[in-house]
Amino acid sequence: MNAPLDLRPAVLLVDDEPVNLQVLRHVLQDDFRLLFARDGHKAIELAAAQQPSLILLDVMMPGMHGYDVCRALKQRADTERIPVIFVTALTDSDEESHGFEVGAVDYITKPISPPVVRARVRTHLSLVRVDELLETRLQVIQRLGRAAEYKDNETGLHVVRMSHYSRVLALAAGLGERFAEKILHASPMHDIGKIGIPDAILQKPGKLDADEWAVMRRHPEIGAEIIGDDRSPLLQMARRVALNHHEKWDGSGYPAGLRGEDIPVEARIVALADVFDALTSIRPYKRPWTVEDAVALIRQEAGSHFDPQLAGRFIEQLPELLKIKTRWEETGDDAVA
Repeated sequence: MNAPLDLRPAVLLVDDEPVNLQVLRHVLQDDFRLLFARDGHKAIELAAAQQPSLILLDVMMPGMHGYDVCRALKQRADTERIPVIFVTALTDSDEESHGFEVGAVDYITKPISPPVVRARVRTHLSLVRVDELLETRLQVIQRLGRAAEYKDNETGLHVVRMSHYSRVLALAAGLGERFAEKILHASPMHDIGKIGIPDAILQKPGKLDADEWAVMRRHPEIGAEIIGDDRSPLLQMARRVALNHHEKWDGSGYPAGLRGEDIPVEARIVALADVFDALTSIRPYKRPWTVEDAVALIRQEAGSHFDPQLAGRFIEQLPELLKIKTRWEETGDDAVA
């Protein structure tokens, strides 16, 4: 009969002294699955093979110093994200600072206090779980954005470019790094509502009639329904973008006919990024506009379609936008995907 699978978080303990490993084992064995290494090379090998959730690492070890082990772990793609806590008898503040410089997240001094060790380990494992949850959420958002593109005559590169355009414009508008990072990840969801539009309408080669256009104009509301009312600030922004990115500064947009600053700023930013990329990209049904023609249209529509101040900032950032466009340029295969 197979032994039951141990689903507890794995913690790698690294110390050249067996007594120190034994002390840590007694402190942590009830709550965690423990791995042991008595030298730096073995620690790196085990970390790469077992992918522990956390590493407790001695500093003073023969052969390979603990700082060198930590530095090596942070230089490897497969171990760089594993948190390292130094456990050492060294108490000098310079030693502690050096530990943080090489990539450690915490510093515990010997002789250890069992409650302190347990508390520090639990704290950093909680942070790991938060990071993993955020990363998973971002991946889900990105994949849902791609799902909408598969329904439309677009490519996955469209959402990559326009999301980076949105980030650049947010920074240029003085909205700060946190807002800019959030819009980078929220903007790919702008057209998620197209999942709910029939293919016969979405992929019609000719002009839509009035009834078909009425159905098409529902995709912002469908997108908001798909995203829902989540407590996550990121998903809240994604919902506002999906619902409002077809609103226009003069109130002639849809679905609600919002005007001016009543339109959320993230939706005003995405409107510019989305239109610029759509105009300057090749599609099976059209040739790309030149950048000059697209910029001329943005100037022309500033104050009617687009927020005039954001339109000006967008044009000022053109050199940076063109770097993004070049980096994620479509090939012939991408353009007809």
